[in-house]
Amino acid sequence: MKALVEHMAKALVDSPDEVSVTEKEGEGGEILELRLAPGDFGRIIGKQGRTARSLRTILTAAGVKANKRYTLEIIE
Repeated sequence: MKALVEHMAKALVDSPDEVSVTEKEGEGGEILELRLAPGDFGRIIGKQGRTARSLRTILTAAGVKANKRYTLEIIE
């Protein structure tokens, strides 16, 4: 899942070299932290949060197939 989120984020931002994803264990499942360059934060969030919501939806759907729960946190 880490590679999936990293691939999608790199395709959306201006500075793909500064994209990093870290995986942590949480109480409800895996937490994926997406770190970006400060200028790319708006590109990942999108208008009214639509892009971020879409990323989370794809991650949830992929997690259902793997029988795991994933949470995406976007960190500037």
